[in-house]
Amino acid sequence: MRVDKYLWCVRYYKTRNMVTEACKKNQVTVNGNVAKPSKEVFPGDKVTFRKDQITYIISVLDIPQSRVGAKLVDVYRRDETPEEAFAHLELLKLSKAHYRKFGEGRPTKKDRRDLDDYELDIENDFADETE
Repeated sequence: MRVDKYLWCVRYYKTRNMVTEACKKNQVTVNGNVAKPSKEVFPGDKVTFRKDQITYIISVLDIPQSRVGAKLVDVYRRDETPEEAFAHLELLKLSKAHYRKFGEGRPTKKDRRDLDDYELDIENDFADETE
């Protein structure tokens, strides 16, 4: 089975076109070699791909006939992605939320003025320390 069809069948990508684009960007490897979308995969192969800032590592256990349900995915692949990768993604999400809550948009004029005042305070404190 083609690697693009396999990754679509085991539900890592929503469409085959998305897998094809990932292959063209050299984000998919099979057994350590960069894979084109038409690269054949067989049971026992190790597929590595990058998606959403996570490098997934999966082993092919069996080849599905067509796209399978979410409950049956584990029959066809074994996920060997380290847990640290998912923890790193969670940390990135938390760090982004720290600065501004999602959906608040651009800083307001008041926010900008507060930042400017804060920067002036820091500059004044630094100037006082150097004198």
